Amino acid sequence: MGSEIAFARPDEETLEVRLAGDWVLAGGLPSALMVVLELELRPAQRVRILTQDVGAWDSGLLAFVRALVSVCKQRSIEVDRAGLPQGVAALLALAEAVPEQQGARRQEHRPSSWLARIGAFSLSLTRGSAEFLEFLGTLTLALGRFIGLRARYQRRDLWLLMQQCGVQALPIVGLIAFLVGLILAFVGAVQLRQFGAQIYVADLVGLGMAREMGAMMTGIIMAGRTGAAFAAQLGTMKVNEEIDALVTLGIPPTEYLVLPRLVALFLMMPLLCICADLVGIIGGGLVGVGMLDIEPVEYVRRTIDAISLTDCALGVVKGAVFGVIVAVAGCLRGMQTKGSAAAVGDAATSAVVTGIVAIVAADGLFAVLTNVLEI
Repeated sequence: MGSEIAFARPDEETLEVRLAGDWVLAGGLPSALMVVLELELRPAQRVRILTQDVGAWDSGLLAFVRALVSVCKQRSIEVDRAGLPQGVAALLALAEAVPEQQGARRQEHRPSSWLARIGAFSLSLTRGSAEFLEFLGTLTLALGRFIGLRARYQRRDLWLLMQQCGVQALPIVGLIAFLVGLILAFVGAVQLRQFGAQIYVADLVGLGMAREMGAMMTGIIMAGRTGAAFAAQLGTMKVNEEIDALVTLGIPPTEYLVLPRLVALFLMMPLLCICADLVGIIGGGLVGVGMLDIEPVEYVRRTIDAISLTDCALGVVKGAVFGVIVAVAGCLRGMQTKGSAAAVGDAATSAVVTGIVAIVAADGLFAVLTNVLEI
């Protein structure tokens, strides 16, 4: 039997709300809005709830009575609860025994004004800048203790991280560098062939890989591979309160966790960049030899003549700087993780985005400085 609701007027000041049937959520329940409409048509000073004809009931009946009491309270209408089932009356008294916490109800979302959004963004930017400067200062002090051989960290962790950031990353870095070298050579071949200058493909690939693409592509790959891993690892430790445990034991988390990761990437990134340069030049050589009929010896000679020691050093320096950027971005986002497991995924995503944007910005700064210094 479905739930039913009826109204009666024993006198002018009383409204009787008579409930009947099974008041269970699975059967669909009437809304307390029906009582509101009845009160709008004929106001009353008292509402009496009668439930002698109610069969089965669950929390749906309690929710209906609760909403009805709330409506009557807003209109200063007395509610007679004597006709409620004993269980409903007890649960209702229990619900009203503890006052509702402020902000417990979900508020209706209203779009904020543009000025409020600008203010919220400014506050968020200020807090983020303060956290970044604090993290950078702590990391600088940790580096000072590392140089002075006073930093507290696990040496075996450093070797393990160097293996993860170096040897284990070499296959993906080599594959991408090989494909980038192929693409540079193919694009250059299409254009240079129109002028009979195919031999300069070697110069294009060599300079492009040594000065720009080798370091940048390696940095982007490591941001997506290693930077995200750092953020996920530290974020999980932060959520599980492992970092708080280190602080309780008097072990600085920056020295124990962040410093080995920074040093590992700083040392491994230049080596990865050199490998990427060599593999990229080999990829360009395949296009030069296979499509343009350039002799392998001639391709190697042109490449050696085109690339100077300054170009190689610039790529290595860029690689080291990009390694620091990736490590700082990944560890910073990991240390900033708060909340649940979902926050760990957000931290990993933020680390990748931050690292890539910072790498591109740093590469632009390098381009400006090398142009000014005529390097």
